[in-house]
Amino acid sequence: MSTLWATIVVVAAVSISLKAAGPALLGDRELPAWTSGVIAALAPALLTGLVLTDVTGPAWSHLDWRLCAGLGATGAAYLLRAPLLPSILLGVVLTAGLRALI
Repeated sequence: MSTLWATIVVVAAVSISLKAAGPALLGDRELPAWTSGVIAALAPALLTGLVLTDVTGPAWSHLDWRLCAGLGATGAAYLLRAPLLPSILLGVVLTAGLRALI
């Protein structure tokens, strides 16, 4: 087994262990009320960080304005109450179109 696959297996085992530890340690007890707000904010914050680092590149050196235009179109469509999937599709089509044209 190569080092890459060994690393993948170890990371998967650690991930499964961490996911199983919560229910195993808590049992039937409820989490405190303040934790639900923190847990609800973690997913959007993580997604925002991943998108931002993907858009800007390492050390903000590879900012792609076409991708920024697509993200802006997606955000604007979603703010104008368009459903999420068509909003994302609009951003993808706009970004692809700008990359094809320029």
